[in-house]
Amino acid sequence: MKRSKIKEILSTDSFEYKAKVAGWVRTFRNNQFIALNDGSVLTSLQLVVDFESMDKELIKNITTGAAIIAEGTIVPSQGRGQTHEMKCEKLEVVGTSDPEVYPLQPKRHSMEFLRDIAHLRFRTNTFSAVFRVRSTAAYAIHKFFTEKGFVYLHSPIITGSDAEGAGEMFRVTTLPPQNPPTTEEGAVDYGQDFFGSETNLTVSGQLEAELAALALSDVYTFGPTFRAENSNTTRHLAEFWMIEPEMAFCDLEGDMDLAEEMLKYVIAYVMKNNEEDLIFLENRLLQEEKSKPQHLRSEMNLRDKLAFCVDNDFVRLSYTEAIDILKNCKPNKKKKFQYLIEEWGADLQSEHERFLVEKHFKKPVILIDYPKDIKAFYMRMNDDGKTVRAMDILFPGIGEIVGGSQREERLEILKSRMEEMHIPAEEMSWYLDTRRFGTCEHAGFGLGFGRLVQFITGMGNIRDVIPFPRTPGNAKF
Repeated sequence: MKRSKIKEILSTDSFEYKAKVAGWVRTFRNNQFIALNDGSVLTSLQLVVDFESMDKELIKNITTGAAIIAEGTIVPSQGRGQTHEMKCEKLEVVGTSDPEVYPLQPKRHSMEFLRDIAHLRFRTNTFSAVFRVRSTAAYAIHKFFTEKGFVYLHSPIITGSDAEGAGEMFRVTTLPPQNPPTTEEGAVDYGQDFFGSETNLTVSGQLEAELAALALSDVYTFGPTFRAENSNTTRHLAEFWMIEPEMAFCDLEGDMDLAEEMLKYVIAYVMKNNEEDLIFLENRLLQEEKSKPQHLRSEMNLRDKLAFCVDNDFVRLSYTEAIDILKNCKPNKKKKFQYLIEEWGADLQSEHERFLVEKHFKKPVILIDYPKDIKAFYMRMNDDGKTVRAMDILFPGIGEIVGGSQREERLEILKSRMEEMHIPAEEMSWYLDTRRFGTCEHAGFGLGFGRLVQFITGMGNIRDVIPFPRTPGNAKF
């Protein structure tokens, strides 16, 4: 008999038919009721076994975490809170689980504990829900861009360029660490390295996406990126996934329109296809927030917050307008901000972004026209000579979720910006060629996929929305 997923069984009103299921035991009560989960859906299927007719050694091995295969008849459930159950006629334990050492027992576990056993945390309700949502959101990203006619581009993971100009990159080398070859000047001779030059793990696929967009019109990348920041916050990872579309013949307005449309599309798609997971995560969040003071609790529950972002237009305002609001707000005047806003040119922190979104506008916010000194070299200079055509989208609870800009298509201005920021033009000649040969207005943005999943699921720490987080001092599994 072909195996059926539990999701398939629970999604129909069919009964009184034979089925075969397989999964992992969540609980075994009264030597009669097995809660079986196979990861296809949050709800477990109850298997009803006949204790009297079953082999006693077999029953001993039906423990939490054990893998079993069962066959029987699907019937209407007599228990509360469930619609289907299986009258079990045949059962096999294919993988035992010693209850004395199995670390996941039917009780609440802390997020910190579960991160230490990330190889097993998929089996909990919380993480099975999170990773089903992550999978749906990833599919929705591809679906959105495919429907828009974008070309999916695989940008390189190993690169010789620093797209952000930040320098916080992981080096890739095959040279011996203890005694690498050196030049006559005593510097490491990367000419003898595997690639013949100094290389790193990419911080962004943007520059390569620009090259493709200036031939294919609309492209997007969706892949892993790496930052060697020694940052131990709930919003940062050393390895994370980015979505980076680039559009030719597009300005900042078109860039903002696309980003807003994409975010609403993905959130709405998850709301439609993962309702059970979101209800569970919403209830989990409500329980978690009961221990917080009232003023720190969310004003909306999880699904209401998601619907609010889908149903409302994002507020759009300039960096200069935002600075005026922040300078004159109560938290700044009463010195409640950790980083006080005193003058134009300040780099906004998460606390400022969240104030604008959660307290002032109470809507997602798109900030535009940032000072050039706090933004990357490739952003298009405004006529004022002080600001660039950049945009950041800010979400409640998360802060910045999207960063983008209209790109600088004017060759001389781009070269001047690179000189200002000490980016060697000769090493980036391939990038400058796109401005020499058939340049045009173009724009794009980057979406940190983990932050989007964090927002959709309501999880408090970005380490809990990626299967195996890479953070300073940690590369387990």
